[in-house]
This record gives sequence, structure tokens and C-alpha cells, in this order.
Amino acid sequence: MKKLIFILLITTQALFYSCADEDKTADEIAKIPMEITVSRFDKAFADATPNDIPKLKSQYPYLFPRQYPDSIWEAKLKDTIQKELNEEVTKVFSNLEEEEVDLLNLFKHIKYYFPDFKAPKVVTLTSDVGYANRVILADSLLLIGLDNYLGEDHKFYKGFQSYIATGLDKQYLVSDVASQFCFQMLPREKGRTFLDHIIYYGKELYLKDKIMPFQTEAQRIVYTPEQLEWAGVNEEQMWRYFVERELLYSTDKLLQPRFIDPAPFSKFQLELDSESPGRTGRYIGWQIVRSFMENNEVTVQQLLNIPSEEIFKKSKYKPKR
Repeated sequence: MKKLIFILLITTQALFYSCADEDKTADEIAKIPMEITVSRFDKAFADATPNDIPKLKSQYPYLFPRQYPDSIWEAKLKDTIQKELNEEVTKVFSNLEEEEVDLLNLFKHIKYYFPDFKAPKVVTLTSDVGYANRVILADSLLLIGLDNYLGEDHKFYKGFQSYIATGLDKQYLVSDVASQFCFQMLPREKGRTFLDHIIYYGKELYLKDKIMPFQTEAQRIVYTPEQLEWAGVNEEQMWRYFVERELLYSTDKLLQPRFIDPAPFSKFQLELDSESPGRTGRYIGWQIVRSFMENNEVTVQQLLNIPSEEIFKKSKYKPKR
């Protein structure tokens, strides 16, 4: 009985100090002085006339390639599809107040963990629903194609596979921005094994834990709540599958589309396939990195350069039962 009481006291004390540290970190982040600039190029272009093209080119030269004459942009102003894009974006994003708050919060968290970070200028635009490049982060400039965040049931996305359309919702906008930052910070992936790949994406998702704790885990991995729940419930079964089939050190390139790349479901070649979300390899890598960070005294910056094999061996990872 005394031993049980002692364990409870130790656990309670650990939780108390953990919460206190989290509160202290949150306070420090909130105090970071930072401003955010968001330029609505999408609105400026929607409201423009041909006479406004020179001014827009002066304000946003990086959006007007020199090889294209003004006549191209003048025609685009009159294009019916472009006009419809403008109208639909305005319906969903009449203002960006909520997104600006979240982006500022994200940038402050990044600044806390990476002091050299400087908030980029944010420019919103339409991209003809170019969802493959819906967010572009280049040096001091962040471009966001708002027409890629109108909601999975939007008419523009009819004909898209559901796993693609699901991510085309404004709730995932900040998560996509965070991913772009993470991929800039992470050293280029050199390993060739399945373990190397899932740990790489596990690092990305762990970074998102730290820099966007104000959003849900589902938003961080771009899952629906139901997909995240499925992954949690089936974590042990997935891990057992990877281990028993000796996939961790396999260099089979087909494992990437089966378990890592965006897909309608993960291909275990079992009955559970139809219920599974895609990218379950990333989910498992996330849990391994989380376990590693819980069991080792390592900073976020140090984590980025630790080899996947070392992370795995020191993680003491055990899937949830």
C-alpha cells in the first residue's frame, strides 16, 4: 500500500511539473514580439481593371513572370472561370482574421524553438486549384492558394478522389504551412529503408506537435477525427504487421505508396484496408519519435540530425494496446 501511495505521489508530482513547464513555455511564446503581414492579392486581382495591371506588377513582381505580356493578365481578368474562383474564395474567406491569428501563433512557436526564424510576408492568391502546390514557402515569402481550401464538398473538387478532397479545407491551411516550414528545417532524407522514411515523417509530425499545439492532432497529420481514432485503435496491429513481415529495414520502393504517400487507404493487403487511412507509416513514425523524445534528454533542434536507427533503438517504443 505504501509503495502504491509513493508511486502515485511521484506520478502526480511529475504531472504537476510537466504542466508547470508547459504553462511557462506558453507564456514565453505569447510574449514574443511579432507582427504578421497578409496581402490579399486574390482580392486585389479580383477587383482590378486592365489599367491596374502595371500597379499590381509593381507590388507583386514575383507573381508576374516577365515572359508573359500584359495581354495575358488582361484576358485572365475577364476569364469566367477566374471570376468564379474569385467569387467562391470570397464566400469562404471574406476575411482572414482567424487564419491570421493562427499563422501568427504558428510563427511565434517557430520563433521560440528556432530563434533565427523571421516571419515571412504572407500573400494569398488563387492558383486554378493547384492543390499539389497549395502552399509555397520561399525565403521570406509565403504564398497560399486559397482556392485549395474551400471545403471537401465544394463543386470545384468534384471528380477528385476523396482522400485529396478531404485535405482541401481551411482547417488544414495552417497545418500545410507548418509542414512547409518543417521540410525546410529537416535535413534531406538520405536513408533508403522503410524505417528511415517513417522516422523522417515522424520528425515532421513531432515538430508540428511543438509549433502548432493550438490545433488538433488530426489537423497536424491531416486526418479526419475518425481516421485518427482508427490509427490509434489499430496501432499495435499495424506495428506487428511491419515487424512480422520484416519491413522496417526493407528498401522496397513499393512500401512508399503503400504506407507513406497520400492515398485513399493503406495497403496491408488485409480486410482492414478499406477502413484504414493512408499514410499510416507516417503515423507510426510519429509515435516512435514521440517515444524517443519522452525517453531521452534531447532538444527539438538536436532531434533533426539524429539518425533514424538511433531514434528507433533509443525510443523504447511500444504501441498502444
